Amino acid sequence: MGHTAILADSWITRWYNLLMMRECTTERLLLRPLEIDDAARIQQHFPHWEIVRYLPNQVSWPYPPDGALHFCRDVALPKMERGEEWHWTLRLRSVPEQMIGHLNLMKGEEDNRGLWLGLPWQGQGLMSEACAWANDFWFETLGFPVLRVTKAAANIASRRISEKQGMRLIGTMERDYISGRLPTEAWEITAEEWRAWKNRGDDPDRRGSG
Repeated sequence: MGHTAILADSWITRWYNLLMMRECTTERLLLRPLEIDDAARIQQHFPHWEIVRYLPNQVSWPYPPDGALHFCRDVALPKMERGEEWHWTLRLRSVPEQMIGHLNLMKGEEDNRGLWLGLPWQGQGLMSEACAWANDFWFETLGFPVLRVTKAAANIASRRISEKQGMRLIGTMERDYISGRLPTEAWEITAEEWRAWKNRGDDPDRRGSG
């Protein structure tokens, strides 16, 4: 295969991967594909202890002044182009110009979903709504057979979302977080289990799926 053909294939792959990223909505949320211009808002809302304490210790803390720019430019956007990860900013449909959080999906054997929400918007069920949408995108659009997440056992709010949305606890271990080494839980749900959960139709979290 010649250099021109290889170059053409790389552009086709990049175009396809970015095409998978589209603006979507739930009942209350607008999910917009991550862009470099989102770095300033991430830098504003992300570096708060209540948000970062249960994140893996690979995240720099204290968060550097250019942390969000580095994340968008050097980490997230290149992985989006390669089809390894999918990143969206979260916004309220009623205030679409204001970013309130971030959601990502990623290939891997242990962790396939990540999410954070700015402090003023926590405690309103928005995180559950975003997770339900993410699960649906993972299974119904991307076509993966299983979704797994790990989380600090002390992260009770995240644990409750997993329990409510039909995930199963499949293992425990210890991992290093920004707040230190903590007991950790591994959770899993298959595509079939997710569809069965959606079809039950008795939980308000379903407003985020479909």
